[in-house]
Amino acid sequence: MTQTRTIQYSVGEVTMSGHMAVPDLARFAGPRPAVLLSHEGAGQDDNVRSRAERLADLGYVAFALDYFGEGQQPAMGQAQTRLVELIQDVDGTRRLARAGLDVLLAEPSVDAERVAAIGFCFGGYLSLELARDGANLQAVVGFHPGLISPRPADSANITAAVLMFCGADDPIIPPSAREAFIDEMKAAGVDDWRVDVFGGVGHSFTNPAIDARGMEGFNYNERADRRSWSSMLELFAERLDRD
Repeated sequence: MTQTRTIQYSVGEVTMSGHMAVPDLARFAGPRPAVLLSHEGAGQDDNVRSRAERLADLGYVAFALDYFGEGQQPAMGQAQTRLVELIQDVDGTRRLARAGLDVLLAEPSVDAERVAAIGFCFGGYLSLELARDGANLQAVVGFHPGLISPRPADSANITAAVLMFCGADDPIIPPSAREAFIDEMKAAGVDDWRVDVFGGVGHSFTNPAIDARGMEGFNYNERADRRSWSSMLELFAERLDRD
């Protein structure tokens, strides 16, 4: 049976609260492949925690990090202010990602050579910055992610397979951002990358709770959610599920 627990850890003077999900090690003998998850810009929620548990049920050790502190879900204005600060502070963003990765790698059953990072919304951007920072990742996956880095040349440090999922009608990630990201991948010489675009789909399409917030262009889409998750698992089968 999957085991879950809350882990508190520090980044500078801020206490973070992450969600660890460990597979049934009687069923899935270790060392196990592992996945680092990064939440949406509204804060760590049931959606990202449940996805960590879904991955653990499949045999992955999964850790949902926290980049706001204390597992907060701040008010929208506060969250937006914090995200702008993080976008302008690449080193700070990467420290947040590295701190979460360190917690995951410290789990005894983790195989440090079989690790992926996935993220939703700003969490996708954070996962990409971890890869751009040269972390030892086999795959990096973003769902309706921020794509553009203030340091695009650092994508030359990416060793992971890159898979990004975007909605064609996403007001946050326009076609120009997708095109700039594709150019960045080409210029950096990343040899395994893909951007999947879902027609008629907006932002936060993986979050069933998003419609209740009434934000224009932010809508859950079951088909895009299901297809993107399935494609991610196919990539994991290629990059993580080797003995």
